[in-house]
Amino acid sequence: MGEQKPILELTGTDGNAFAILGKAFRAARTAGWPKERNDAFKAKVTLGDYDNLLATCMEYFDVR
Repeated sequence: MGEQKPILELTGTDGNAFAILGKAFRAARTAGWPKERNDAFKAKVTLGDYDNLLATCMEYFDVR
């Protein structure tokens, strides 16, 4: 992933996985990710537990 990561602001999600996913998918859409990248993120982020969710978000986004 050589390109700049979109910003993902997680303030206010209070550890809610569904809120984090919603913000991540909106950030991806705003960044104009192609379907393939969005599908790859979705497959990886939903593969594991909450720690996987956070690690994957940090891999794909500039988490703040």
